[in-house]
Amino acid sequence: MSARTHIHSLNLGMGRAYLVENKNGLLLVDAGSPGHERRVLRLMRKLKRDDLRLIFITHAHLDHYGSAAALSRLTGAAIAVHRLDADAMRLGETPLGEVRGRGVIIKRLLPLISPLIKLEPTPPDLVLEDEWDLSDYGPPATVIHTPGHTHGSCCLLVEGRAAFAGDLVSTSGQPHSQRFYAHDWAQIPKSLARLRDLAPEVVYPGHGRRPLTLDELKTLRA
Repeated sequence: MSARTHIHSLNLGMGRAYLVENKNGLLLVDAGSPGHERRVLRLMRKLKRDDLRLIFITHAHLDHYGSAAALSRLTGAAIAVHRLDADAMRLGETPLGEVRGRGVIIKRLLPLISPLIKLEPTPPDLVLEDEWDLSDYGPPATVIHTPGHTHGSCCLLVEGRAAFAGDLVSTSGQPHSQRFYAHDWAQIPKSLARLRDLAPEVVYPGHGRRPLTLDELKTLRA
């Protein structure tokens, strides 16, 4: 990243979010599970910043947009998601698609835990398309549509060097591509190849404590 842009990683319940700090404003990539908005606000106070301008949601699952509505109310930040995931967010839904492996367990548990989680319907302010430029909201950033996990799943490429990949990749355990949930499994390798072709220096996953290097990204297979 450039000297004027900094990435702050946040564990927000079941999901990982990233606060991108730039002189032009703050941009939040994903908003974690419901009820974790105060963690973002504490980090903003620590940074002495109050200019969160955009909450970019990689895909419409509760562990990625759960605190977005609350954060938007508290900060005035706009919420953005790809148009193919916009309806799920408006309805407060988490469509899992076809599940594999341990994803079967989560799909069975979701109807039981959803009432406890209290996921709030979250209408987006910006409905995005592929390759939209979001530079007006902070650092130079481009939307990259990478469907498969959900129909509207997207990565965000910042300054052409850092990619925020949502659940396309993970570093929980050994680095791997999505292997538990997909609305279209055939799209996962295509989206992974597109991300690889962009050749980001670093890839920030939606789950896992550390980012991926480009060399690690090149070794992943869907």
